[in-house]
Amino acid sequence: MNDSSDVRDEEFIRLDGVEKVFDVRRRTGFLRREKHQVRAVDSISFRVARGEMVGYIGPNGAGKSTTIKMLTGILTPSGGRLRVAGIDPSRERTRLAQRIGVVFGQRTTLWWDLPLIDSYRLMHRMYRIPDARYRANLDRCIELLDMSELLEVPVRQLSLGQRMRGDIAAALLHDPDVLYLDEPTIGLDVVSKAKVREFLRELNAERGTTVLLTTHDLTDIEQLCRRVMVIDHGRLMYDGALSGLHEVGESERTLVVDLERELPPIDLGPSARVVRVEGPRQWLAFPASESAAPLVARVAADYPLVDLSVREPDIEAVIANMYASGGDLLQPQAGNS
Repeated sequence: MNDSSDVRDEEFIRLDGVEKVFDVRRRTGFLRREKHQVRAVDSISFRVARGEMVGYIGPNGAGKSTTIKMLTGILTPSGGRLRVAGIDPSRERTRLAQRIGVVFGQRTTLWWDLPLIDSYRLMHRMYRIPDARYRANLDRCIELLDMSELLEVPVRQLSLGQRMRGDIAAALLHDPDVLYLDEPTIGLDVVSKAKVREFLRELNAERGTTVLLTTHDLTDIEQLCRRVMVIDHGRLMYDGALSGLHEVGESERTLVVDLERELPPIDLGPSARVVRVEGPRQWLAFPASESAAPLVARVAADYPLVDLSVREPDIEAVIANMYASGGDLLQPQAGNS
């Protein structure tokens, strides 16, 4: 299926100074409206290599979904140059559709009133997928995403987690080279999230599928991506390893500890600090760039532990800390853009 041998693997997805500006009208009086421009994406440049899994994160309204829509050809850039597998998405959207899969967490590509399997049969025809490949891909998705009991259920009757697994399978039936995931684990329970993450890891390892993942869940990024890009107010603020992002933003994770009884604040020395105590529950903050395992081991060995959990920092908090650290720290890392 791959017909882009002229595209360098390290530039499988390439953006050069890409912009997207929307004209918006606001009411300024009873019968008056004033037009002004909103710059949703502001001169973004980056490369994504073939087979890479990259997290593309930022607060609401940062420009993440606008970027994805330009990469799929849904929106046309206002400026700059954009290529996916050597294809201009806005000019060759039909050709590109054969090469990409898209999952929007808050929307579905499935037919609402039809059984799930009927949506897949329609996509089989729409994409003109060879019968043997369609069957093999569908069987693999059914097995790995645990969907065998869902196929005859109308989409409108599926839970959010079930529908999300159904949408991911639908996006992969035609063997896309690139998979865009926009909040793929939003609203999912812990078990469903684990299934989706494991499936994506296997997909990338076995087939070399390039994945661009937008999410508010830093655990998704930690478990799936070696590289993360941060966008805010339409500009690329950071491009590098997640550990480097935490170091730049000096962000903290929180270890929530439930003890058998109320005790004085837990003392783990300089590696963590107690930020809150409510009865037998204590909250300990520690650098997000460091592993939680040593702290968990010490708490379990030295205190009467009932339960504990690790909470990730919010994306918004990380970015706020980046701003507080100084503007010179916000530029993309050399070599990635």
